[in-house]
Amino acid sequence: MLLNVSYNDPSQKKSIDQEVGRTFSLKKRWSLGGIGSKKLIINSASIDIHNLLILDQNINTCNIELRPKGIIVRFRSLLETYGLIIPYYKLKIYKGKSQEYSIYLDHYFVKILADSSDIHKFVKKINRQKALNSPPNLEDL
Repeated sequence: MLLNVSYNDPSQKKSIDQEVGRTFSLKKRWSLGGIGSKKLIINSASIDIHNLLILDQNINTCNIELRPKGIIVRFRSLLETYGLIIPYYKLKIYKGKSQEYSIYLDHYFVKILADSSDIHKFVKKINRQKALNSPPNLEDL
């Protein structure tokens, strides 16, 4: 779900927390080695996100925050902050080119430039959290 998260709206915060969980505790953040990515450059995006990004002349950047049940991809347009709230069960991450990751949620997508090893490590961290929070396979039961 794509939301404008610029303002402190308790009902919106509650729906985000239901979707991807509350933020990690300080102890858990420390054990994970951080829950936020550095600034990521957006190469391309779905039409809904692209229409927001072209409203200003700034470089299109985003960051990713880990949550217990999903991730939040945040980006800015004009003076507003938008968040793409993605629960792990709907998250798809593809690596098409060697220096690009694609993050999908239903019909939304964001393609980010992976120009350093920090980004590759962070995507591995996302995949680890997704694996830990996925339901068991039928064969495991």
